[in-house]
Amino acid sequence: MSRSTLRLTVAQALVRFLAAQYTERDGVRHRLIAGTWGIFGHGNVAGIGQALLEAGEDTMPFHQGRNEQAMVHAAVGHARQLNRLSAQAVTTSIGPGATNLVTGAALATVNRLPVLLLPGDYFATRAADPLLQQLEHPVEADLSVNDTLRPVSRYFDRITRPEALIPSALNAMRVLADPVETGAVTLALPQDVQAEAYDWPEEFFADRIWHVRRPAPEPAELAAAVEAVRAARRPLIVAGGGIHHSEAEPALKAFVEATGIPVASTQAGKGSLRYDHPADVGGVGHTGTAVADELARTADLVIGVGTRYTDFTTASATLFQEPDVRFVNLNVAAFDAHKLSARTLVADARAGLEALTEALSGHRVDAAYEAEYRAGKERWEEVVDAVYRADDEHAVPTQTQVLGALDAVVGDDDVVINAAGSLPGDLHKLWRARSPRQYHLEYGYSCMGYEIPAGIGVQQAAPGTSVWSLVGDGTYLMMPTEIVTAVQEGLPVNLVLIQNHGYASIGGLSEETGGERFGTAYRYRAADGTFTGAPLPVDLAANAASLGMDVLRAKTVRELRDALATARASDRPTCVYVETDPTPTAPAAEAWWDVPVAEVATRDAASRARERYDRRVVDRRRHL
Repeated sequence: MSRSTLRLTVAQALVRFLAAQYTERDGVRHRLIAGTWGIFGHGNVAGIGQALLEAGEDTMPFHQGRNEQAMVHAAVGHARQLNRLSAQAVTTSIGPGATNLVTGAALATVNRLPVLLLPGDYFATRAADPLLQQLEHPVEADLSVNDTLRPVSRYFDRITRPEALIPSALNAMRVLADPVETGAVTLALPQDVQAEAYDWPEEFFADRIWHVRRPAPEPAELAAAVEAVRAARRPLIVAGGGIHHSEAEPALKAFVEATGIPVASTQAGKGSLRYDHPADVGGVGHTGTAVADELARTADLVIGVGTRYTDFTTASATLFQEPDVRFVNLNVAAFDAHKLSARTLVADARAGLEALTEALSGHRVDAAYEAEYRAGKERWEEVVDAVYRADDEHAVPTQTQVLGALDAVVGDDDVVINAAGSLPGDLHKLWRARSPRQYHLEYGYSCMGYEIPAGIGVQQAAPGTSVWSLVGDGTYLMMPTEIVTAVQEGLPVNLVLIQNHGYASIGGLSEETGGERFGTAYRYRAADGTFTGAPLPVDLAANAASLGMDVLRAKTVRELRDALATARASDRPTCVYVETDPTPTAPAAEAWWDVPVAEVATRDAASRARERYDRRVVDRRRHL
């Protein structure tokens, strides 16, 4: 029996296929590939570029980027805002356009967030060999620069024949929609194959729905977890990003209110409970709150929900110090559930929490334990109030006072974005998250340059949402280019640009580890050759204005508060520029972070740092 076919190029077929893909969870459908970002060159202009033009905006919306890495960041911001149920594609040419994707791909895969990468590739026919931007390898003739994406992709294929697209495209969608497997997916597209025609079966282009499952816990695992919770005197929940991805915040709230177990959050999990919930004790780990870290040190049971347990969360394996501490890990991925020799509960976060709540009916922690952590929470809120407060509104603000001014302006559904520098630590300790998606910290890869493009992706996913991209001068200089995209698209991203003349976070770490802040300040060279001269005369506010942003300069706390309010009310991309008082005002770290220090050195600073390191490293333990 003959089948109906359509004669299309590979690129045309791929775009049509992508436009017909959907996810579905809990009866709600989303477009799996909501749009395509692109920068065109000879490797994709006549293939994917022509196909996007022919398809039109209604079939596949197109977004013009300025930097390939930034386009991936924007797509990741979009996917995170929509709980991984919708993604975007990114198309590039061959050569540097393709290799610029690598950092963004790593970020997506580390954070388990879906993005589809469509880099151009060399001629499959070898008709032109070598061609412009081709990397020739003397031994592996089939190797291209796109192979740099293999280790940072959850799925990779090179489409060297038209018909190979069919199974590969289906596999790509499977991975993107799978909550366990998801991350960056790469389909490398040789430029001649992109333009080659083929008779495609019409069924390939039919609407296809990828069900996003909510696996329930296995009964034996659930029973073991319930037994562990009932036996614990001082249980603590560590809430990770999986709670947000699963939309499990109401289930967590119900579980906590039934059992009285306190909740500490990772960077990705912050906002799982509203900040003013009595059981929310704030961030945990190296950048955690005093109350959360003390509870972690004395916990006899840690219930990890949707967390990867990075070294910031575990304070480099020094935080959970109770000799008999045990772990129960609820995670949709068995790989993460097994960490720290835990009792596993391999399930969707929402389904798992609902099952635990039902199975633990009537169980509650001791009232004295509740009173203890609630009192600790109240003491920490006083610390936050103190560092947010500005007694002199005419003074230059500190960084924590910048956060205090922003805290006074934002609405419950605003989104605050950050990724790198000294701000993540201050935000994790101090920010009062009012809704599940307000706190948007990319701290799996902590990539400088993420914040501005991610703000664009968030606004594309949630039009009308007030978005705040918080960046220091170091991060801004890495990647300000997508300001132009925000202006072009009319997306009113608010940029809070903090000038502190260098890498403040790494400067502090350098000092702590004996590096004496070497190479971390943005200053002229001094007579001895070091960068300790006067600050560089850069004007980042003028730069932002030159890229099309409205710019508000704030020199005092009062001016800052007024500028933030003006920015929030604006319908244009707006930058609030402030030079901060560099005096440290954030609370000190409540837990350690292992950054190895030189074992031998001739400089006193490094020798003293090694002595401190040796005193702390003995606290590391393996949980077996």
